[in-house]
Amino acid sequence: MDVSSVLSLPTLSDHMLPYIQKGGKLARNYHQFNLDMKFHSSVKRIYPCMRSIFTTQCSSNCINNGLNLDVPNKLIHNAKVFYCVSAAMGHNKEAHPESNKRVPAIVDALDRLELSPKYRSSQVYEIQTFQPASLDDIARVHSRSYITGLEKAMSRASDEGLIFIDGSGPTYATETTFQESLLAAGAGNFLVDAVVEASHTNQDPPVGFALVRPPGHHAIPEGPMGFCVFGNIAVAARYAQNKYGLKRVLIIDFDVHHGNGTNDAFYDDPDIFFLSTHQAGSYPGTGKIEQFGTGSGEGATLNLPLPGGAGDYTMRSVFDEIIAPSAQRFKPDIILVSAGYDAHALDPLASLQFTTGTYYMLASNIKQLAKELCGGRCVFFLEGGYNLQSLSNSVADTFRALLGEPSLAPQFDNPAMLYEEPLNKVKQAIERAKSIHSI
Repeated sequence: MDVSSVLSLPTLSDHMLPYIQKGGKLARNYHQFNLDMKFHSSVKRIYPCMRSIFTTQCSSNCINNGLNLDVPNKLIHNAKVFYCVSAAMGHNKEAHPESNKRVPAIVDALDRLELSPKYRSSQVYEIQTFQPASLDDIARVHSRSYITGLEKAMSRASDEGLIFIDGSGPTYATETTFQESLLAAGAGNFLVDAVVEASHTNQDPPVGFALVRPPGHHAIPEGPMGFCVFGNIAVAARYAQNKYGLKRVLIIDFDVHHGNGTNDAFYDDPDIFFLSTHQAGSYPGTGKIEQFGTGSGEGATLNLPLPGGAGDYTMRSVFDEIIAPSAQRFKPDIILVSAGYDAHALDPLASLQFTTGTYYMLASNIKQLAKELCGGRCVFFLEGGYNLQSLSNSVADTFRALLGEPSLAPQFDNPAMLYEEPLNKVKQAIERAKSIHSI
């Protein structure tokens, strides 16, 4: 079969590359990171669960107000965090930073730090039964030709074991990638269902967290990119609009890399405000401060590139001076968060200096924004984060923030690893963004 008939994918320079390359034959010099970590006991739970979800229906004793939600009625009123796990155990490449060890590491940290339902049954609830996103859900963001091409490419992935599907970077696929990517997007949609349902009867509803992979914010409408297959958060934004009439969607992206896929999906849409903070000059080279939307969407995109070395002080200033006033002016109906943990000082893929405490602050403040502006409706989506220790500890502290409990960041963050932030450059970037957007 001619691979050009299967999938055509763009590079950063927008040239179409009509190929899917076999694993091991992509002649590029990618950084390899040794993420050695033994599989934890959580993997044994996650993988069978993920495989069964495709054919499992919600039980009849779940709440049902037009929805099949696997959430007991009492938790609608009492829980503070809903989360879904979709670890994509079959979507894996050894020694690749975006591996199937990431989500199990988080799940283990939640248990270790006593933040899982085992210890917090009345406050934290894992929704284990949910459905993959439909092809129509995906097609609200991605082209039908891409979706069909990727599905067809799975037979090739089955034959070869692993293929590369992105001409601009090491985005791979295995025979399970298509289904597991649908499941990741479906988890986000289901959390939108759960949070919206809870907001009908609870003035302080639970915040959702999609612990899913593959990540999504680099996936452009025409194809995969930067470890991402489908734009999970973009799909959820359209889902919220289409199903619930939540017209105005605020997307906050604090991954170290610019969420170019989300940016492109909504660049001309005035009803979805996309706000990204990211390291200037990092992959994929997009997200310039001058890129603020086009046509009727002009002003509904806010990109804030931060200089290398920016850290906790920077993000506290950014939240107070950029994120909060932008959100208050936009008046969203729901807030979605691309929660990337690769801006951490220990992460190998970039050079910002976020700490566990930075992520606690962001989660706490975003939850408060949602409570003030949109009835508490808020869902987080896992994006990047490739140091398993800093990733898992930071997500766990995010949970603590959402629970309203004190941070454990001092136990995890070593001040000796930090250096002085470039505050003059940070101030210049913030002031320029405020000028461009009249904040």
